Amino acid sequence: MPADNAAHLVLAAQRRHELTRSKAIQSLRELEHAGSPITFQTIATKAGVSRSWLYTQPDLRAEIQRHREAARRAPGSRIPISQQASDASLLRRLEAANQRNRQLAEENQQLRRQLARALGDQRAAPRSGQSSRRHASTTIEPG
Repeated sequence: MPADNAAHLVLAAQRRHELTRSKAIQSLRELEHAGSPITFQTIATKAGVSRSWLYTQPDLRAEIQRHREAARRAPGSRIPISQQASDASLLRRLEAANQRNRQLAEENQQLRRQLARALGDQRAAPRSGQSSRRHASTTIEPG
């Protein structure tokens, strides 16, 4: 009676599957890092696997489709997806810019009030004997 080699065949198939997955993942990362277009065809060619096999792998398929969608939204962009700013990061930067704008607006208003006060004081100063002071500079204090 022949020996049952099914376990060895299953183990070999699992190893081949993992090797194929690792090649596909490595190809995906290399293309992503290089900023190259990521499609099923480019991954299949670079990894030496079939496109149909890539479609049967849910995680790889989702990743490739995500890259394709990102490329469609930003056709001129050559920045790898891993280096693009996330929505959360962009929101934080926008919040920081808005906060800085508010601070500058407050500072601007404060300086306008100080300038108005200084000009009012200069205008209210008595005219007699003030001709030399008329051209003197006025110091505006912070605060």
